[in-house]
Amino acid sequence: MQWILTTTEQPPEWFIQTVKHHTSLSSGIFAAQLLWQRGIQTELQLAAFVNYQTYQPASPFEFGQEMSLAVNRLKKAAQSSEKVAIWGDFDADGITSTAILWDGLGQFFEQDRQLTYYIPNRLKESHGLNQLGIDNLAQQGCKLIVTCDTGSTNIAEIIYAQQLGIDVIVTDHHTLPPERPPVIAIINPRYLPKEHQLFHLSGVAVAYKLVEALYETLPDVPQYPLTDLLDLVAIGLIADLVQLTGDCRYLAQLGIQQLHTDHKKTVTEKRRPGVGKLLELCQKNGDRPTDISFGLGPRINAVSRIHGDASFCVELLTSRDIKRCHQLAEETELANSRRKSLQKDVQAQVAKKLTQLDLSTTNVIVLEDPQWAVGVLGLVAGQIAQETGHPTILLSTENSLSDSETSDNSALLARGSARSINSVDLYQLVKEQAHLLHRFGGHPFAAGLSLLVENIPLFTDAINQKLRQSLGGTNLVPTVQADLVVTVADLGKDLFLELKVLEPCGMGNPIPKLLIKDCWFENSWHRNQEDFKGNKIQYIKAEFEIRDDSSNSPFPGIWWGHYKDDLPIGKCDCIAEIDYNSYKKRYEIRLIAVRSCVDSELKTQNSAIILDWRNQEYSELSNKNSALIIKDCPTNWDDLRAWLRKSVYNQQQLVIAWPKPQNPPPREVWLNLVGIAKYLSRTNQPVTRIQLLEKLSISDQTLHLGFKALKYLGFTIQRQDRNFQITWNTNNASETLVDNAMKKFLSAVKEEQFQREYFATVPLSIIQNNAF
Repeated sequence: MQWILTTTEQPPEWFIQTVKHHTSLSSGIFAAQLLWQRGIQTELQLAAFVNYQTYQPASPFEFGQEMSLAVNRLKKAAQSSEKVAIWGDFDADGITSTAILWDGLGQFFEQDRQLTYYIPNRLKESHGLNQLGIDNLAQQGCKLIVTCDTGSTNIAEIIYAQQLGIDVIVTDHHTLPPERPPVIAIINPRYLPKEHQLFHLSGVAVAYKLVEALYETLPDVPQYPLTDLLDLVAIGLIADLVQLTGDCRYLAQLGIQQLHTDHKKTVTEKRRPGVGKLLELCQKNGDRPTDISFGLGPRINAVSRIHGDASFCVELLTSRDIKRCHQLAEETELANSRRKSLQKDVQAQVAKKLTQLDLSTTNVIVLEDPQWAVGVLGLVAGQIAQETGHPTILLSTENSLSDSETSDNSALLARGSARSINSVDLYQLVKEQAHLLHRFGGHPFAAGLSLLVENIPLFTDAINQKLRQSLGGTNLVPTVQADLVVTVADLGKDLFLELKVLEPCGMGNPIPKLLIKDCWFENSWHRNQEDFKGNKIQYIKAEFEIRDDSSNSPFPGIWWGHYKDDLPIGKCDCIAEIDYNSYKKRYEIRLIAVRSCVDSELKTQNSAIILDWRNQEYSELSNKNSALIIKDCPTNWDDLRAWLRKSVYNQQQLVIAWPKPQNPPPREVWLNLVGIAKYLSRTNQPVTRIQLLEKLSISDQTLHLGFKALKYLGFTIQRQDRNFQITWNTNNASETLVDNAMKKFLSAVKEEQFQREYFATVPLSIIQNNAF
């Protein structure tokens, strides 16, 4: 993974002093650097960025005639007592959009009698309008459908609704069709110029603007203030990861303030008891954007991922029935717990399949499996894309096509999700293969798609070829970017409050990433998470204390989805975010990436001095260029580092550097061995010792340890002449013994890689700097 430190330009002193007015407890230098490099460079810009009260929001009628057409049609529906249906989407933006229109239009239409809503089932239906749902609404007597967070490209479905006598108003923020759809009105910020303050609105904010226009047009009708909807707007905006600039930032700031204010009230006073209970279950206060992005958002999304039908989430967000809301909140929390376990399982299975891919010749990762849960594929695809630096598409082939999608139920359909990296427009890439797809939709960073299973090979080849051509020989590598360099002594309340000036963070204004150099970890441990009932969830979190030479006091931190053994031993560099844990009442860091100082310090360097003790005498080198000679081969990095520290203290000017190791992680070697064993068992093919040693790049001794570990997994390895025959029976597995055997194998691989990479041939570099 490539680490990038954002180029920082020192802001002028007047700007630092201006920022300091908003960070009275600290110098303001860190916040000033970030604001300056993110384009906030005048007093006016700073005032509008920090204080929403100085910002002038745009009128809903900036959408022009489309907004007027929508308002007029809704007025007509109200006057004629027509039945109106809200058609939402099943993700957090779609659910909050539906809740906004349910509460907002509910001021003008009688809920349940005149007003209803429809949320597609994630596991049975796709995003957008569909004929079965339209038929259902037609049978209920609906004459008008108002979409939210969906509908812009559903031309055929819109025409079908018209044929049934149903008008359609689209409110959306996704990709536009080539021509205006045949609707009463389409309110989509993508029709506006890119620099317009409304351009980045998400679905929930567009829905809010429609309600705002109605409030302005018919001010005497509503019984509740428009501001009552702002907390829902903030949840949808932040959960949907849109760029928080212009009105997006303004609405998010107002909404978070209201969310926190309502959360501080007693249970009976809360306007949204369901939201309050959700915050309680995820141990958040509602005063931070991360309370939404890591708390409310994932929980709302989890319902459709697990159950398919997320309709009750609208009731959860809008009902005033405390008992009912608490029941629904607990169901939502349990769905999120189940989602975490499913996600971990699928991620492990995807990781195994990845070992069979050559990423040096693969541009777009496309993987399929009949057992994968469709609901979590987008989350796992996002993780894989981030880790590998490659756009990732994951497909499940479990179900046949439903009646709502095609009349040919014998055809097998693959459905799944795609996630991209910053440099690749995934939507356009997928769109160019539309002739191979059944359905697709999304935006440059994420998409959903379905296609016939028989088309997957053609689709995979075509999309890889297209990206290969567009990259022009450029290699895709995973990257992680840091914004500021800090020390452990800098961490704490003052830094947290200083950086809080940048909130709410999101796309275009990401959470500040802090680079901490030459640090180390202590008192690390990990455990499975538990749900609110005390049941363990198959999702790991490592906790630790971080130290460096800047302070005698450690600072606490967490690393989601990792074991304590994933933390490197000895000095390292890490990238983290600072946070406040409202449950533990402490400030802590959330680890994003970590690398051993071996990786950061040891660069490949051109040097005339090569020490290879297999064929050279030390005496030949000892007097050349004051070379630092290693006479005894250490068996691990900690021993070597201790020796180097001692040597460098005696010879202040001397240090040593090695090339960055090219070996795969030991755990990957283990997974590769298991994958080979499963394949050989399944195909009944023999394998030679040489083939295994070359494939895994390990020694005979280490392979012997690997065979021992395989036996405890249920594998039987038999020698036949010069070959091994491997069979597998899970009934013979011993879970109590496999962990210890696997650890011995991993340790052997690690030590073997260390000695091979660092000591077979070692270029020496004399650096005038004490790096140890």
